[in-house]
Amino acid sequence: MATNTNRKVMFLALLLCLVLKTHIAFGAETITANQSLSGDQTIVSASEVYELGFFTPDSSLVNNVSFPTSGTSVRATLQDDGNIVLLDDEFDESKLLWQSFDYPTDTWLPGASLGFNKITKRKQILTSWKNLEDPSPGLFTFELVPSDGFYIILWNRSRSYWTTGPWTGDIFTLVPEMRGDPICYFKFVSNESDILFTMYAHNTSGVSRLVMDVSGQMKQLGQPSKRWNLLWSFPRQQCQVYAFCGAYGSCSENSLPFCQCLMGFQPKSQRDWDLKDYSGGCMRKSQLNCLNNSLPNDEKDRFLEVPSMSVPENAQSEPVRSITECESTCLNNCHCIAYTYNTNGCSIWTRDLLNLNRLATGDSNGRTLYVRLAASEFQSTKKSKGKIVGVAVGSPVGLIVLLCLILYLALRHRRKTIGMGTLAGGSLVAFGYRDLQYATKNFSEKLGGGGFGSVFKGKLNDSTDIAVKKLESVHQGEKQFRTEVSTIGTLQHVNLVRLRGFCSQGTNKLLVYDYMSNGSLDSHLFCQNDSSNVLDWKTRFEIAVGTARGLVYLHEKCRECIIHCDIKPENILLDVEFCAKIADFGLAKLVGREFSRVLTTMRGTRGYLAPEWIAGVAITPKADVYSYGMMLFELISGKRNSEISEDGKVQFFATRAARLIVEGGDVLSLLDTRLEGNANIEELRRVCVVSCWCIQDNETQRPSMGCVVQMLEGIIEMELPPVPRSIQLFVENQDNIVFYTESCSSQSSHLLSDMSSASYESKSNISTMSMCLINN
Repeated sequence: MATNTNRKVMFLALLLCLVLKTHIAFGAETITANQSLSGDQTIVSASEVYELGFFTPDSSLVNNVSFPTSGTSVRATLQDDGNIVLLDDEFDESKLLWQSFDYPTDTWLPGASLGFNKITKRKQILTSWKNLEDPSPGLFTFELVPSDGFYIILWNRSRSYWTTGPWTGDIFTLVPEMRGDPICYFKFVSNESDILFTMYAHNTSGVSRLVMDVSGQMKQLGQPSKRWNLLWSFPRQQCQVYAFCGAYGSCSENSLPFCQCLMGFQPKSQRDWDLKDYSGGCMRKSQLNCLNNSLPNDEKDRFLEVPSMSVPENAQSEPVRSITECESTCLNNCHCIAYTYNTNGCSIWTRDLLNLNRLATGDSNGRTLYVRLAASEFQSTKKSKGKIVGVAVGSPVGLIVLLCLILYLALRHRRKTIGMGTLAGGSLVAFGYRDLQYATKNFSEKLGGGGFGSVFKGKLNDSTDIAVKKLESVHQGEKQFRTEVSTIGTLQHVNLVRLRGFCSQGTNKLLVYDYMSNGSLDSHLFCQNDSSNVLDWKTRFEIAVGTARGLVYLHEKCRECIIHCDIKPENILLDVEFCAKIADFGLAKLVGREFSRVLTTMRGTRGYLAPEWIAGVAITPKADVYSYGMMLFELISGKRNSEISEDGKVQFFATRAARLIVEGGDVLSLLDTRLEGNANIEELRRVCVVSCWCIQDNETQRPSMGCVVQMLEGIIEMELPPVPRSIQLFVENQDNIVFYTESCSSQSSHLLSDMSSASYESKSNISTMSMCLINN
């Protein structure tokens, strides 16, 4: 840093674009004071990983510098780690004038540090963009608390809503993902002059960055190839971000967009909302009429009933005895804008309503909130009567108009039905976007979601229930759209979800599936407090076999071998008869028969990823076999493979199960306690042994899915498997292993460990297993 030099530094808007070289390059990693960049010209680091130039805002990394320079000897170099350094050739080259790593914006790269200088009192912080197109400072910052030695996320530099927790020497306690990160590792240093937290890359083959996102979440993104993949984000739930939807905006995790204005309100800036900046909140459509007693009753302020809400902070308690008195108290206070009443009494709010979260119906944390609105927002009785009279008088004209409308809709429906395109020999229907909007009631009932899109429930005109997957990212969604349409559209198997149709209109890409009335497998396994959803052993065994048969079809029966890449309970759907249906082929890769392996970016879900995948090497269908084995363990226990016990320690079920199986212990002790031991012992034993074979570190030791089906059905006799090396590491060094667990409502679970490089070569010569492996 050049704190003592008179030469200050300036670059108006330097783009550090984390993509492989795709534009017209300037030809080197250095630019001098007599050279310039314009148009598509860029300079590229020696490794061709980082590129610098001017840009059009689109989720790019920006380094803004506000210090001017003079002289002609200054030169800038883009280093292989992404750091932009400025040197002056008139002085010693080691004399650094300025470097971008000392002035982070919203992005943190490997090699850079965030911290606090105890002498100068200067902080290095990350600050979000204002919105998706404006890199000026936004509301959210990620910074160190010097006195406590941990990091927090602040709203408006004043309100903390998430923390990393204290540093343990290896990780921050509330960020267990740090332990198993396959791309980066972290070091924390505190000495007499500095407190620094530095990120390092395990290797240079992939790029990673941490971003203080416009959503208010801290996100880690990895780029093993030319596409960013989200590895984790904090807070985990979008609605946990403080004031994310602004004043009078309500947030829901089960709808898109997350934010909506309350009835009687509208966005202050629709453009900001379109750019996913909801911080401005909402404003009233009509002003209140306060204490104007001369107004008739139907023109006085009234209250909107909003059920199942998490109420805002800063409530003011009122000593009243009924909900009527509570309403009157609020109505007689010009500053009162909302109230709620329950067994705890009456609470009113006199400030803007922030952090309104819409909860699920029946949620015990939800309360009914009464929001004050102008009378004009409600339909008064007098106006209603006037409309009724008007309709009665104009009924002859209205009848004619209605008949014309019915005729028009009938003709339109006929044209739409005749004009629907088909694909894959007529098996898929091409839907219009408006038709799917209508079928899903404007995408109001969200069933779930993933990295590429969300799924909504809908109903066709013939009353058939459907599930509509709306691809949210055009760039990513296009690839997934083509993959799913080209694969699922031609697949016919009882254990695969059926794709009924699709929509492709402009940027709108949607897929239409059969609706599965019993939801996904995870909803029946992991909710320990819901006894009505417990699956008996017969059903679990049939799900295990059905899922295996579906994978056999994908791997061995299709014209092109299909690797699913993301087998987990969330992607196993259950129909009305609890028949297993494999869903979500968005991560599938096609492997031609002439190829035995395929390189792919690291996707899927941590905790189900095979070691060779995490290590970044080529994968085969055996990666699905590993994920299937991990899922079988959860099918047996009814719990996530990693869970926190009552004493605060983390228990990894696969460790316990593998050792018990190899030692010939009682497999009933592994069974979900809710089943009270009611299971076919022989079937349970076979499932346990198959699970352990499937998670072998060396993929050549894992059986094919065809052999798995035969093992489960008892056609092939099985020897006891060896304990995988990665499992042995867990047993031998549990104090240094950190797991990340989620509740039953989570979309996914993550297992974090140092298993990426672990492999285990079995010295056993087991003839039965060898037969399966040779056949594969």
